[in-house]
Amino acid sequence: MPVSKEEWQADSREVEAVVGGRHPNPFAFLGLQNVNGQWVLRAFIPHAETVTAFKLDGTELGHLFPRHAGGFFEGKVSIDQRQPIRYHAKNAGGEWDVYDPYSFGPVLGPMDDYYMGEGSHLRLFDRLGAHEMEFEGIHGTHFAVWAPNAQRVSVVGAFNEWDGRRHPMRNRFENGIWEVFIPVLGTGTIYKYEIVGPDGVVQPLKADPYARQSELRPRTASVVPDPTPFVWTDDKYIEERGTRDWRRTPMSIYEVHPGSWRRRPDGGFLTYDQLAEQLVPYAADMGYTHIELMPISEHPYDPSWGYQPTGMFAPTSRFGDPASFARFVNAAHEAGLGVILDWVPAHFPTDAHGLAHFDGTALYEHADPRQGFHPDWNTAIYNFGRKEVVSFLVNNALFWLEKFHIDGLRVDAVASMLYLDYSRQPGEWVPNKHGGNQNLEAVEFLKRVNSEAYRLHPGTFMIAEESTSWPGVSHPVHTGGLGFGFKWNMGFMNDTLRFMSREAVHRKYHHNDMTFGTVYAFSENFVLPLSHDEVVHGKGSLLEKMPGDDWQQFANLRAYYAFMWGHPGKKLLFMGQEFAQRDEWADSKALDWYLLESPMHEGVRRLIADLNAAYRQLPALYERDCEPEGFEWVIGNDHTNSVFAWLRKAPGADPVLVVANFTPVPRAGYKIPMPLVGKWVERINTDAGWYAGSNTGNQGAVTAYAVEGKHWPAEAEVFLPPLSTLFLKYEPE
Repeated sequence: MPVSKEEWQADSREVEAVVGGRHPNPFAFLGLQNVNGQWVLRAFIPHAETVTAFKLDGTELGHLFPRHAGGFFEGKVSIDQRQPIRYHAKNAGGEWDVYDPYSFGPVLGPMDDYYMGEGSHLRLFDRLGAHEMEFEGIHGTHFAVWAPNAQRVSVVGAFNEWDGRRHPMRNRFENGIWEVFIPVLGTGTIYKYEIVGPDGVVQPLKADPYARQSELRPRTASVVPDPTPFVWTDDKYIEERGTRDWRRTPMSIYEVHPGSWRRRPDGGFLTYDQLAEQLVPYAADMGYTHIELMPISEHPYDPSWGYQPTGMFAPTSRFGDPASFARFVNAAHEAGLGVILDWVPAHFPTDAHGLAHFDGTALYEHADPRQGFHPDWNTAIYNFGRKEVVSFLVNNALFWLEKFHIDGLRVDAVASMLYLDYSRQPGEWVPNKHGGNQNLEAVEFLKRVNSEAYRLHPGTFMIAEESTSWPGVSHPVHTGGLGFGFKWNMGFMNDTLRFMSREAVHRKYHHNDMTFGTVYAFSENFVLPLSHDEVVHGKGSLLEKMPGDDWQQFANLRAYYAFMWGHPGKKLLFMGQEFAQRDEWADSKALDWYLLESPMHEGVRRLIADLNAAYRQLPALYERDCEPEGFEWVIGNDHTNSVFAWLRKAPGADPVLVVANFTPVPRAGYKIPMPLVGKWVERINTDAGWYAGSNTGNQGAVTAYAVEGKHWPAEAEVFLPPLSTLFLKYEPE
């Protein structure tokens, strides 16, 4: 106890600071403290009238005496060392136990401090956030958060009446991390952080940036997750995945918005478990290799589709808890399907409970709005020049790959990260140190996250949604590239859809829209996307984009799909387009599954399933998707008839000839040069009756005969059905 008037006055000021929630270092004053050689217990327990202290073994240490009417108690105790303390508190309304969080040492250690300070810590998701554990013999939860400019950070929740004075955290001054171990708290505890900024102003309550579970919107608090390890049964899939070169492996991706693929009869969302029961077998039956989920990181606003996330480490609670999401991924793997997540490191929303001005300063974002605010989406931009921010994002990517066995991340809006002047006018952006418009810090971040993902998780891959001609997006980092495995081919999508939307009579004037993609097809490892972006915001469905009457629209769409599946590059199709959804996609309702009762729609679904089967079964269609030796034009300049023909090839595989006729005119006896004499089987014919076409074709096969004096050694006369695409596979005798 203080022995002088001055010490007593100083001590009293500290008591007032604790009760007022202003104490800068509560661990140096609360709990068990050695004062002038005497052990003293200090506790802040609002509403208590009496407080008795006990050791964990039940030994009574003595009564504490009220020092402040606000609930501050203090007393001398006989004890031989620091140890956890339990208080028994009483008032007129009842009694309760309180385990003293200030009698515990720190959970984080010097190595954490070192690697966090260096920006190289790759296990932050195991150290920051909320982790239920046993510590110094007591079960509870450890909380840790980065807020370097805060005067105080406290954990608040119903357990302490949302009172930020009750559980202020320890400041690890070396790196700006605040931590506290709170005994007894565990699975399901609702919590946020109360942060006092550098100016002394209490910030809006903040969700945990590293929270692994969140409340169901519109509530925004974080949740202490169940620490029980998930029991995975996908070992065989993961082992096999690690041996694959995805550039030379079939990749047909089904892009899904989980909230509107299907709905329950009452209009509610399907759960992760229901998606495992329904979506997984459907996608497997359709022959896809992967399901790509639009962002499932926690987000407050349904119509954002997840692209404005506030909980980067938490699977959204809309569809269930983290364990149920793990069950979904596990079910997909057991069905032979990979799972890709859309990942959004380009920007974050400015919701009060999120990352914006997290500790009262521009912490995760740039302070300068020319660098830190995104005009297109009214969001904040991460400060990629700050090592702690880069560590947060790198750890987040690794978290999904490790903890949920995710197979790949599709990185959203990469172009907005790469260019400082993205969507900005002159004077609205800050040049880099060389005076250019490249975001050098974002480039280094992308290289790092890609390098770490490929290093630590063999068999996984990273995909860039990058809409410009930035060089080397999918080239290795050691060769100067950004290190992605694949890049979305936005040019292919835009060019070919523009061609397909034209009336057939005008297509001959725009022939190059369909051929230009092959000029650069092998400059990157491309995914050909027909994504959600093409069927929203007034763009209509893919079927609606097609010209002509109803029959021609379906025929055009079938021919276009086969054109894409025969084209070099991996495939991606947004949900609903596999059965020719008529209406533009609406996130607020389920797809129009009743359309499958119509033969025309069912025909398109059958075609996609057969295209996926052909793509997976014929190595010529996938083994050299990303390399020029896998492709060769046969007919690329028949503008008049809008006919295209090319070969797909792979070492040791039988070649496949793809022929597309994009006019409604059937063409009998159309002569096509061939590389080999003999029988070519009609593997796909989009005009087949099975697909609700007019059922014309080549009776299952064509024969190529030898010719002399021409560039190609053989030639075949082929019947080209109207608005159709054929796959002709060479059949050696």
